[in-house]
Amino acid sequence: MGKIIKVSGPLVVADGMADANMADVVRVGPQRLIGEILNMTGDRASIQVYEETSGLGPGADVVTTGAPLSVELGPGLIENIYDGIQRPLEEIVKRVGANITRGIEVPPLPRDKQWQWTAVAKVGDKVIGGDVLGTVPETSSVLHKIMVPNGIRGTVEWIAPEGSYTIQDVIAKVRTEKGELRELTMVQKWPVRVGRPYQKKFPPVTPLQSGQRVIDTMFPIAKGGTAAVPGPFGSGKTVVQHQLAKWSDVDIVVYIGCGERGNEMTDVLREFPELTDPRTGETLMKRTVLIANTSDMPVAAREASVYTGITIAEYFRDMGYHVAVIADSTSRWAEALREMSGRLEEMPGEEGYPAYLASRLAQFYERAGMVQCVGSDGRTGSLTAVGAVSPPGGDLSEPVSQGTMRIVKVFWSLDASLAYRRHFPAINWLNSYSLYLDSMRPWFDENLGPEFMINRGRAMHLLQEENELNEIVQLVGKDSLSASDQLTLEIARMLREDFLQQNAFVDVDSYSSFDRQKQLLGLILHYENLCRGAIAKNVALQDLFTVPSRERLGWAKYTEADKYAQEYEEIGLDMDRDINELIRKAGEEE
Repeated sequence: MGKIIKVSGPLVVADGMADANMADVVRVGPQRLIGEILNMTGDRASIQVYEETSGLGPGADVVTTGAPLSVELGPGLIENIYDGIQRPLEEIVKRVGANITRGIEVPPLPRDKQWQWTAVAKVGDKVIGGDVLGTVPETSSVLHKIMVPNGIRGTVEWIAPEGSYTIQDVIAKVRTEKGELRELTMVQKWPVRVGRPYQKKFPPVTPLQSGQRVIDTMFPIAKGGTAAVPGPFGSGKTVVQHQLAKWSDVDIVVYIGCGERGNEMTDVLREFPELTDPRTGETLMKRTVLIANTSDMPVAAREASVYTGITIAEYFRDMGYHVAVIADSTSRWAEALREMSGRLEEMPGEEGYPAYLASRLAQFYERAGMVQCVGSDGRTGSLTAVGAVSPPGGDLSEPVSQGTMRIVKVFWSLDASLAYRRHFPAINWLNSYSLYLDSMRPWFDENLGPEFMINRGRAMHLLQEENELNEIVQLVGKDSLSASDQLTLEIARMLREDFLQQNAFVDVDSYSSFDRQKQLLGLILHYENLCRGAIAKNVALQDLFTVPSRERLGWAKYTEADKYAQEYEEIGLDMDRDINELIRKAGEEE
């Protein structure tokens, strides 16, 4: 037991801590506030306290638990709402009301709830860490697999029969190779700052389908990949992340509200239970874990929240599920690092951030990946990490944005000017990029045909040409451009308005499948090819822009999901007929 000698906000310094270790969780003061040891100098420990420290003073006791900051993993995670150190907020509110008191100790997983257990392993089976002992239907969307904790290897001597059990009941007994008999329950603990092991990591080659055309077609992310969503205030970062959480073809979503405004986090907590999961028809919460750490909560817990979230995600990945971690936002997390670093009197780096900012960002994003899970059945799972970045004033040259860009392979740059023009998702196609395109090309070629990537390249080229032509237009006016350049501007406008722009409030346009994206993009570029052929045969541009099928093409993205294939085919045939008729008339006039 040690004694406090200094209190500086969330930082507490205590001496007499010779029995403690780095990263140990401690209980501080008479209220037993939870804290974590950041560094040790002799028997003196610097502790970051995850709760408000007002009222603490020198002489108060500090007791170490002898274990690092860990999360409980087991049935009960899904649908729960936690703070940054895995305290269940809804359960705390039931016990003490809306104003959460300091020092409250509530178990993260419900101890009295009965779960319907079905054994998979049998007596006599040889098992290793990661092998599935049995299953629990946690929600209608998620079958929770109870796994042997990592590090245990032996033979099953007893396994519980099918029935209802709590997470503390013994469900299996394993005789280890050393002869010890280990009693296993449904719950296991894991330190949050240590990545969970895996057998092998694979290169990400399968796209994560989000249903957002600008993402899936232009800047796709792979399952097991990493992405950043930077953008200034009001550019739609949270909406993009909501769309990813709702529509992505993943099994589990872990949403981390890290230092966000309280009202924004409240919107998430209200909306997610009301959103319908397109895969199951159930509420989206049936496959979601929420971690709410708002900007008014203690800053130290904000720093822990991203580790808590990604450790929970790794646990579900180890079951063989595809998991998405959405962190909103890593800038607020970096601000917490900066504050704690300043209180520790460490040498500041650029803009006051600690010198280890880039390595901490890398530690978070590097835990993503497509892996072969531990265990003898060789199952694979993926963890995709998407982090929002909130650069002050939209300045992407600041350290958090730059550090993130060096690590992630997909960069969706949000643009406030697009958002003000009501173009959503406000992802700027000139500043964004995806480094997964080459590795995913075989998947696209096999499933969508080689023309999909060819059309994608053509569309990007047209959008870049438009940007160059706009500079000329500002100098000399649009009428001075050649017919071919004017057509380029029109096709680029169609790509922006009829393809890239999506309305999250219109159900049929909120989500777009890969096949639909391929056909819609192909239709726009087919129109371009027909027009270029017609221009060469002296057809007037204005006639080409006013054909009836052009207007139908503008409304094509709102066609019902079960009718689009027929509608797009009809538009294509009408286009051929309309433009061929214009060519015929132009030939007669000559």
